Amino acid sequence: MTGRPNIPDELWTLMAEIGPKWRTDVPGHVRRMVEEFSALHRQAPPDDIRITCDIPYGAHERQKIDLYAPHGSDKRAAVVFVHGGAFTDGSRARSPEIFANVSRYFARHGIVGVNAGYRLAPEAQYPEAARDMASIVAWLKEHAAEWNIDPDRIFLMGHSAGAAHVATYAYDARHHPATGPGLAGILVISGRVRIDNLPENPNARKVEAYYGTDASTFQDRSPAEHVNAGSVPTFVAWAEYENPLIDVYCAELVHRLAVAKRRAGPAMGLPRHNHASIVGHIGTVDDALGTAIREFVARPR
Repeated sequence: MTGRPNIPDELWTLMAEIGPKWRTDVPGHVRRMVEEFSALHRQAPPDDIRITCDIPYGAHERQKIDLYAPHGSDKRAAVVFVHGGAFTDGSRARSPEIFANVSRYFARHGIVGVNAGYRLAPEAQYPEAARDMASIVAWLKEHAAEWNIDPDRIFLMGHSAGAAHVATYAYDARHHPATGPGLAGILVISGRVRIDNLPENPNARKVEAYYGTDASTFQDRSPAEHVNAGSVPTFVAWAEYENPLIDVYCAELVHRLAVAKRRAGPAMGLPRHNHASIVGHIGTVDDALGTAIREFVARPR
């Protein structure tokens, strides 16, 4: 789409320098990427879309969503973006541009974009964030007519810890209402879909803040363990430079889904990108991931 910012050569160079040493300073590198991509998205022209922020779907101050809707009365798919933050941190507005860029992107392409908050650890521990996913889906179905949403075409898209919560809700029937998850599919972007507190995980203590310290429970609480032949359609993507083990766990999820369904599903590895740029770049001219996501959403169900 014309008018979208292009990733300049200097930013690609910076990403190439940071990438191989990404794991040496994950928080610092994330901050740098947020700064760089926020500045880039500020160059984008204004969007002719309907934006409504701070809509509550629950009583807690973090149980709010922002809606980015195309104009018109056609029934449309909705994609809910669920941010990361290592289970204890993060916000649906990491900056004024990040993560609004994701929902703006969808709205520009005729999809209702939803930017979602949820409760964090240690106040809210497993499985409370997954329950927030259930509440978001229920709210969207209840209010679908107001926002021209097709209630049968709701997708959850989670990044990092957000992907763990999305996949926990989608795959583990213990967290579904009686009618099922109510989803047309999910998108797992750089998701920690296997739970661990291993020494190589720089966020091990934050994982424990949400899932607890009893490692014997981690297998059962890992979303990848609950995949089966009837699991919702899933798109999986990860970056070349990831937080430790996230790429491994995403690859495992792709394999488990393929074995369960007897057919490999859509997946994508993004060369040159890192754990933060994989989301930060959405809405730029570099549209390979965005195009793949839109094709997944558009597939007949």
